[in-house]
This record gives sequence, structure tokens and C-alpha cells, in this order.
Amino acid sequence: MSFDRRQFLIAAGSVAAAPALLSCSRSGEPRPPGVPLSAFGSDSTAEAVTAGLDLAGRTILVTGATSGLGLETMRVLALRGAHVIGTGRTLEKAKEACASVGGRTTPVALELERFDTIVTATDLVRTLGMPLDGVICNAGIMALPKLEQVYGLEKHFVVNHLGHFILVNRLLPQIQAAQQGRVVVVSSLGYQWAPEAGIEFDNLDGRRGYEPNRMYGQSKLANALFSLELARRWRAEGSAATANSLHPGIINTNLGRHFAEWKHVATKLIGWTFMKSIPEGAATSCYLATAPALARSSGHYFENCNPVIPKAGKHMEDLAMAAALWQKSTELTSRYLA
Repeated sequence: MSFDRRQFLIAAGSVAAAPALLSCSRSGEPRPPGVPLSAFGSDSTAEAVTAGLDLAGRTILVTGATSGLGLETMRVLALRGAHVIGTGRTLEKAKEACASVGGRTTPVALELERFDTIVTATDLVRTLGMPLDGVICNAGIMALPKLEQVYGLEKHFVVNHLGHFILVNRLLPQIQAAQQGRVVVVSSLGYQWAPEAGIEFDNLDGRRGYEPNRMYGQSKLANALFSLELARRWRAEGSAATANSLHPGIINTNLGRHFAEWKHVATKLIGWTFMKSIPEGAATSCYLATAPALARSSGHYFENCNPVIPKAGKHMEDLAMAAALWQKSTELTSRYLA
């Protein structure tokens, strides 16, 4: 691919501007009441937010543990003594990732776009016969350049949302059996790119007006709404389990592998001006999964290890839409939930 200097400068400017707008700390905006604030921020690392914690005896499952944020999350949790179940798209990749970190780990094959592998993986986790202290829904895809479908549905929605919906629902007994089980869902500030109406229930196949960022945004909105409805259900049941979502930051990982070549070039040259490192990007997931202060905090959205009220008008706190999404997701995946 070739482009002249002027094209590159325009491209680089757009690549820098969009993440900068999305990744601003928004520290001056109101916080949700009653949710503890931490002393951590955008430059905190996963090791820093878990320093001093002894996670021995806890079991935490991390999806997408073979690279990037998932691998760092697994490494740090295992470092602190947790037994980490690390999933990968193949057993070979999961084994390689688990072998690369210290501590106790268990590799499991799980492909989020193949629901049968989620059934197999969760059946295996059940046979381990232990409660799950945490499930970190980390794996995902972004910005597929053209429409792809799985089970007749748009692929971002399937992989980023429905796969994790099945996973968590099949593991609910194990999560609730823990003293204080936690579900941590990696969403994104990309929720702002979702359709204006929010979840387009009449366009889940993506055929109408497919645009990569738009569909990615819808799936990230779905991630947050899933955790919101799960938290509501657990509160209604009087469960001690919690569910929260988060934006990890803008990080150069395999998530961006589908970007155009000019974006990769621009990222290498100027990405350091606005991007987090992988250890910084994994911090909020690790904080939500382990912080003692958050034992009673559920149904919230976090950035930089602190609760944030999402941007108004973007449906992130739309309880009716969250309930409707849960119902539709159940309908679409019912044969895999039992």
C-alpha cells in the first residue's frame, strides 16, 4: 500500500484525534454515588493495582488469555496466587500462553464464534469442581472491514457479546458458589460509536448500513448492558455476586489487526502520545476482579480503575434496553444455555 506525505499526515491526524477524544480521563465528570474511588489512574499497571493482595485459593477465568491484555491479566493474577483458567481459540495456544507465566494455570480451548466450543469449555470448567471467584470477559474482535456473519448474525455481536453471554450463563452456579463471585466485562468507550438507537434488534444480521466501527460500538454497548442486567438480576436475588464493565484504554494489541495499513503505520509513529501500555491496559480488569473495596459494587462502568457515569444519551444505563437485550440473547442462544 502506498500514499503520499499529505495523505499520511491527514491519516495520522485522524488516528491520533479519535483515540485522544475517547481516552480522555473525564476525571472532572460526576461519579456514580456510593461506589468507592481508588488511588489509581491511567498510568497504573495491573501489578500496581494488585500489589499486596494474596489471591491464593481463588479461581478466575480469563477469555482471550493468549496475548495482549488477556495474557497480562492472567500473568498478574497468577503472580498474586490465583488459579487462572486461561482460554484460547485452540488448546495449543492456550497451553503455550499458560506455560509462559508463573503460578497455577489451566489452559482451555474456547472459540467465541463457535458456540459448541463454549459448551465444551464450560463443561470442562464444571468438572474442576470448584467455585469461580471471577470471570473476566476479555476476548473480542474489532473493525472487521466487511460484513461477516456467524449463525446468520453480525460477527462483532456474536463474538464480543453472545459468546460471553453463553459462557457466563453456563457458569452462573460456579460464580454464585464463590464467596463473592465477580463478572468483569471488557467494554470500550467505543460504545459511543453504536447506532443512535442503541442495539438495533431489527438489524442484528448487520445487513443494513454495515460500518465496522458502528458494529463494534454496538457490541461494546451490548457488553455493558449485559453486565448491567446481570447486576440487576443478582441484586433482585440477593446474591453477593457482582458484575461490572470497563474501558481498558487505547492500547496497541492484536485487537487492531483488521485496521487499514496506514493506521498501523501511524500508530507506530505517534501512538505513544495517547496509547496505554499493555500492563496499564490490564489494570482496570485486574482491579475490578480483585479489589476488596468493590465487594458490594455492581452494575457500574469503570475507566482508569475508577467508576464513571457514561456519556448521556448513549444507552449505557438504559435498563429497559438491557432487559430486552438479555431476552433477545436468550432467544438466540437458548439451545446452548441449558
